[in-house]
Amino acid sequence: MICRQWRGWTTPENAAAYERVVREQVIPGIEALHIPGFLSIDLVRREREQDVEFMTLMWFESLDSVRTFMGEDYETAHVPAAAQAVLADFDKRSAHFEVLDRREQPH
Repeated sequence: MICRQWRGWTTPENAAAYERVVREQVIPGIEALHIPGFLSIDLVRREREQDVEFMTLMWFESLDSVRTFMGEDYETAHVPAAAQAVLADFDKRSAHFEVLDRREQPH
């Protein structure tokens, strides 16, 4: 399993707008692609003194699944124009981690 990590930063004033764009446009757009091997996506947020940091974690079965999503240069960040418009800064490349141990817990 592969975890694709990406981060972006907004001003406090743009945080709600960015979150809305991701939840209403970016994530549904990715889901609509029906990428084989795409398992899930998490959006997390962290308030900092000077800005608001967002991170996405995308879960894939393999790097081949990531390549299906992004192409051969699969580390390129996927940041649509609507998201870029409200970001102050963002990672231009995504990081990919091999998941060695992931344990689902009973509820």
